[in-house]
Amino acid sequence: MCEKLTVCPNSMEMLLHNKLNLPKVTEEDGCLLAGFDEARNLSGLILYTWGRFRLLKRTVEDKCLRKISSGLYTFQTYLKYVQETFISENQNVQSLTYTTERLARTLRHMVINPEEVSIPDAATRESLHTQLKSTKAWTEKITIHLILRDFTSFMEKTVRAVRYLKNTRSFSV
Repeated sequence: MCEKLTVCPNSMEMLLHNKLNLPKVTEEDGCLLAGFDEARNLSGLILYTWGRFRLLKRTVEDKCLRKISSGLYTFQTYLKYVQETFISENQNVQSLTYTTERLARTLRHMVINPEEVSIPDAATRESLHTQLKSTKAWTEKITIHLILRDFTSFMEKTVRAVRYLKNTRSFSV
């Protein structure tokens, strides 16, 4: 049957059935350069005073920081799973988890209203962790790969956004 359908548990087709809901940074979040430039362009078309431009720009920046911080908090559960599963790299993943949590907390405190940062509650984290732990051995390896791949992409975009914010306002991390 596997030969006829070519969708076996050990095939790369499993990647297409990826049901992980990993955080992503998108243009709509205002974190990519286009999002920041959009605020600048809108200021010239719609807003006439410097104060209003700064308010719009600050709103876009705040939305971005909320998204990044929320995403980092969400990744905590996934990284915990990687740490428990990828035993040979336990120390490295533990360090990664700790620094990710510190960055999430730091960025959360930079948001205008830190309470708006979405942090998964204990029940949500436990449910996700249980779901992740129920994967089979081969799928487990693919799951770890997908988590680390998406985490890397998320962090690359986070670094770009934070660097941009740092260079365009009085912003320090």
